[in-house]
Amino acid sequence: MSDEPIVKRWHTVAEVAEMLGYGQSKVRMLIIQGDLRSLKDGGSRRVLPEWVDEYVRLRARQGDQAS
Repeated sequence: MSDEPIVKRWHTVAEVAEMLGYGQSKVRMLIIQGDLRSLKDGGSRRVLPEWVDEYVRLRARQGDQAS
């Protein structure tokens, strides 16, 4: 057995909302609209860390284009 800590592989909608400073309903809407990728895990949605980063880059590009 390894002494290495478990690394979080995905986030819940609530965790993503907290990270982005959004409400959970906004995160769910981003998922429904296809702006934020997710996967279904049983009855829950999960978001990979790289997908959160992908969404932030998308928003940053959109902000640059609006300026």
